[in-house]
Amino acid sequence: MTNKTLGPIRQVAYVVEDIEAEMDHWAGALGVGPWFYIKSVRMESYSYQGEASSPHVSIALSNSGDLQIELIQQRCDTPTSYKAFTDSGRTGQQHISHWPDDYDAALQSLLDKGYTVDQEGEINKPGRFAYLIHPSDPNRVIEISETSGPKGKFFERIADVARTWDGTEPVRRVGG
Repeated sequence: MTNKTLGPIRQVAYVVEDIEAEMDHWAGALGVGPWFYIKSVRMESYSYQGEASSPHVSIALSNSGDLQIELIQQRCDTPTSYKAFTDSGRTGQQHISHWPDDYDAALQSLLDKGYTVDQEGEINKPGRFAYLIHPSDPNRVIEISETSGPKGKFFERIADVARTWDGTEPVRRVGG
């Protein structure tokens, strides 16, 4: 059953120590690709646990069928949910993401259920995102992501290219 407010799970995200090695593994061993790699993601209005900051993270995105896979490597010591995850001795699957039609309604729905915002920001406008946790299960992180603007179009392009990927050019750099 799909949550009507959140919609289906659209992405599974992994926090990794070596994003380049992970892209090679996923493409070579698992046949997932191509990877759209952004070495330095620009996040606007970013905050972690209510404190504004500007972390330096690299992100790689690909699709396996309809499910987007995200790889994240943090490249600084700025407090984030990614750093908290790796500081606890973990790497690997860190969160799942929903791309609701109504971002504000989805956020309010989770807040009404007792979730709190762990980190939030924006990538391209409109492109808000929020990572939420519940006090009864702080290790289960749920992201909601606004995909009505350029970010959503980029996600569609990634999925389209992955559907017909022939194994060539497994990593495609995006941006400067």
